[in-house]
Amino acid sequence: MTYTSLQSPDNRDYNYELNMAHLYGNLMNTYGDNGNVLMLKYVAEKLGAKMTIDILSIGDNFDTDHYDLVFFGGGQDYEQSIVAKDLPSKREAIANYINQDKVILAICGGFQLLGQYYVQANGVRIDGIGVMDHYTLNQENNRFIGDIKIHNAEFNETYYGFENHQGRTFLSDDEKPLGNVVYGNGNNKEDGSEGVHYKNVYGSYFHGPILSRNVNLAYRLVTTALKNKYGQELNLPAYKDILAKEVAEEYADVKSKAEFEK
Repeated sequence: MTYTSLQSPDNRDYNYELNMAHLYGNLMNTYGDNGNVLMLKYVAEKLGAKMTIDILSIGDNFDTDHYDLVFFGGGQDYEQSIVAKDLPSKREAIANYINQDKVILAICGGFQLLGQYYVQANGVRIDGIGVMDHYTLNQENNRFIGDIKIHNAEFNETYYGFENHQGRTFLSDDEKPLGNVVYGNGNNKEDGSEGVHYKNVYGSYFHGPILSRNVNLAYRLVTTALKNKYGQELNLPAYKDILAKEVAEEYADVKSKAEFEK
């Protein structure tokens, strides 16, 4: 049964409202990735938006028109195999949602399940729902683990994170990477890509969670959702104006990493 897991406090004045679906939040929630939900709520409130977050799980319907953002986290193989059996019931709604240019952040297993298929460590193939065209292969006796840095040339933004995945994902021709690898392994350690950007779907293998270290990406996701709902001409505060403390911390983090990399 769908239930509300988080909601912005009522004792504030809000200019906007956003509704988020946390897909399979009771099953796909490894490596602290629920922190992405908290960061999206935090940034939304900074922008004057009241956020309501619902967990949608096994047997729940996904209302395309009701939700403005979706978060789809990662899980272990066992949990992913359970989710894979239920997810096709939501396929049409998720495809429509994506084609309406609405916002999705998908991490690791969620990223994989939106694609064609993935192969587990034991060699078993699990079908995704195929709303996107990437696919994921396994590797024997190895995982991609460690710090990673990528650069997104389209937005001229750099993202830092920590990767921990056994799968090797390959993007289709109509998909762009979230960024190109500066150091680390990325999607497959072959083509220099990490994550995916397709329409307003953003996928990644960054755990930790990704948005706690990359508030600029959280700002991008929330402002995109607000403009989708309230109009592209919506005049929103600049990133640096509402997140000055976070910008300063990001700058300090980037500076320290640059010195470390010398």
